[in-house]
Amino acid sequence: MGFGIGFHRGIPYAPAHMGLLDGKTGIVFGVANKRSIAWAIAQSWAKEGARLAFTYQGERLQKNVEELAGAFGSDTLITPCDVTRDEDITRVFAEVGQKFGTLNLLLHSVAFAPKEALEGDFLNTTRDAYLLAHNVSAYSLVALAREAAPLMTDGGSIIGMSYYGAEKVVAHYNVMGVAKASLEASTRYLAYDLGPRKIRVNCISAGPVNTLAARGISGFSEMLKHYEAKSPLKRNLIPEELGATGVFLASDGAAAITGQVIYVDCGYQIMGM
Repeated sequence: MGFGIGFHRGIPYAPAHMGLLDGKTGIVFGVANKRSIAWAIAQSWAKEGARLAFTYQGERLQKNVEELAGAFGSDTLITPCDVTRDEDITRVFAEVGQKFGTLNLLLHSVAFAPKEALEGDFLNTTRDAYLLAHNVSAYSLVALAREAAPLMTDGGSIIGMSYYGAEKVVAHYNVMGVAKASLEASTRYLAYDLGPRKIRVNCISAGPVNTLAARGISGFSEMLKHYEAKSPLKRNLIPEELGATGVFLASDGAAAITGQVIYVDCGYQIMGM
């Protein structure tokens, strides 16, 4: 027997779509606007049936996130969170617990370094800039996972966003590359700690995407041209492809994958010269 089109009283019909994430709940950290990687993944999660909560960083981004996330319904949980404040993180997960009861998915798409630290030489990174970049971009994954884990009573999937600059030197990426290396190492240690609870922790290492954060990197437009010229697929990725990878890592299809960095960069990572 095949699957696909069926018949009811002689009238052809297509079976109802069963989402890969039906019945799952998730929280998304890092939506800034409609170009955000976090938003691309959140949309894909929602299309596959996940029920989501969103956080925003400060009043400046509140309206953007409320307008975007509001499309999922007026009862969507949208709450502020400064990931450098433990009391904020504790409050957010208390709200999630009250709203959902349990949690299955967490997306960490949060990173920051002062603009001046993404220019000039890495050698000149100040102590304050180094600590801030690691606090926001790497330690926050640990802090979020620690609060999320008690809610993931049926196991879960935690996904962080990384970049090739964690592995190789990328001009002007500077301290952010070092912070992303810390994020990737933290992912492995968290995967080890949380594995017995059936909680998986992975990173998606995305090629360059024209986001609000990316535009703060000096020479970003040249980076896009370079990736297009040098990657095996001879193009840059599109946000929907990150969404599809996010769905896979969140789904039961990735049940045996943890502690990994998945490259979604049109193959650029494999290239030498």
